[in-house]
Amino acid sequence: MKRVVRSPKIGDSSNIRNLVVVLGDQLSCELDSFRSFDVEHDAVWMAESAVEAEYVWSHKQRIALFFSAMRHFREELELKGIRVFYKKLEENQDYMGLDKLLEQFLESGKITGSILMTEPGEWRLKKAFQDLATKVTIPLKIFEDTSFLCSRDDFENWSEGRKQLRMEYFYREMRKRSGILMDGKSPAGGKWNFDFSNRASFGKRGPEGVPSLIRFEPDTITREVIELVEKRFGSHPGSLDTFGWPVTSQDAQRALEGFLKKGLAGFGKYQDAMWAGEPFLNHSLLSPSLNLKLLSPRKVVEAIENEYAKGRAPIESVEGFIRQVVGWREYARGVYWGYMPEYLDRNVMGASEPLPSFYWTGKTSLNCLKQTLDQTLDYGYAHHIQRLMVTGLFALLWGVDPKEVHRWYLSIYVDAVEWVELPNTLGMSQYADGGVMASKPYVSTGKYINRMSNYCKSCKYRPDVRNGEDACPITVLYWDYLDRHEEVLAGNQRMGLQLRNLKRMGAEERIGISEQANKTRQWILEESNS
Repeated sequence: MKRVVRSPKIGDSSNIRNLVVVLGDQLSCELDSFRSFDVEHDAVWMAESAVEAEYVWSHKQRIALFFSAMRHFREELELKGIRVFYKKLEENQDYMGLDKLLEQFLESGKITGSILMTEPGEWRLKKAFQDLATKVTIPLKIFEDTSFLCSRDDFENWSEGRKQLRMEYFYREMRKRSGILMDGKSPAGGKWNFDFSNRASFGKRGPEGVPSLIRFEPDTITREVIELVEKRFGSHPGSLDTFGWPVTSQDAQRALEGFLKKGLAGFGKYQDAMWAGEPFLNHSLLSPSLNLKLLSPRKVVEAIENEYAKGRAPIESVEGFIRQVVGWREYARGVYWGYMPEYLDRNVMGASEPLPSFYWTGKTSLNCLKQTLDQTLDYGYAHHIQRLMVTGLFALLWGVDPKEVHRWYLSIYVDAVEWVELPNTLGMSQYADGGVMASKPYVSTGKYINRMSNYCKSCKYRPDVRNGEDACPITVLYWDYLDRHEEVLAGNQRMGLQLRNLKRMGAEERIGISEQANKTRQWILEESNS
């Protein structure tokens, strides 16, 4: 991009050659839509839309993060002399979606070239802009998102002809092809995967030496956005009191450097562990910055690899982190675009229950859920095991309609963009896709949570009990889930041991489990609605 610093004619919409559309999760000049940008002839268009904030009932911190990061990016562009047409939420009184706002702008502008944009991270938005292109005379060019390590075509070529798309094999192929964490043709450390070294729980003393990762004090722009969100979206879930997310690429880089110095070395061993009152532990908190493109995944991976090369971080930490970025993140995107739009409607287990109301309030006596939900409402954040094996597990056992679970995750977490959230929720967490993302349902009794956390220690329910007043609801619902879905799960070899344990129960005991599950459902609903 040719950069000439000048005073931008912010209000001048005449004589635009190409108009680059920038969405809220595309805050980078390194995308292909900027490749031929000329500050003398081209311009950028950005807009804040209440429709996007309310399409799902978004957490206040999620809305604030997007709007603040967008406003900071606008400022960054203007300092480079780039002409930016920016529609603030306060100026959008007609409740228009992004496509309608762009259409309105095009009616007043004079564009001689094309509209350029990077592919949205949501199928719904891509369809809206493609539909817009059929109604306007100006050509619209949508570029593939080149911030990822694996192109759409490369993922399609890898997946072609495979009966199962297992992340582990995709991940190995990515490392071979890129040379990431490799010693020649062999994986660094002698193994592809150190997952078994990433499953330790804390001892009785709990986590020690938890790093104080960088949180960022809101500046003037962010404070204005927080005030706006509180005023306009005051009824939305969550709190803005703890907002401290990076909203610029500079702050995101500082967050990465802080994690490298303080968090990475201890990340691997305890990355699946949980502890009451410790929302962050050794986790990086970089996913919001990666998903908004304030950070490049290539540069993050290079920085992580460098720590290993210099002996400052053990292989189980480095490989575990890289597996999340190079493996799961890229894999989820490939699955999303490979199966949408029909993927959204998958529900192979026939789940149909509404989401319990306490997911929005944290009002529950199940301590594992209360700890995770309170944290989520406070920060818009929970780490991957809290999402998969607490909130996700309970929703799966309860039998919640996977679309409702998807909407909740998309609403509630600050790093949620649909290309990554939907496969992880509908596929990995809820097993609604029938085994595309996961080879088996991730179901367990309360014993797993007891092993990986101290949540059960201060809970009124016992994780090893499945009958009676002190029976753990997760344990009860686990056995009920196996009982209800025994026929469907019988063909899954990885569920063999769990189903054999179910078969050891007599008919009377299984009837008792069903009755206990019905009682459990009733009082949980009564409790959350009281």
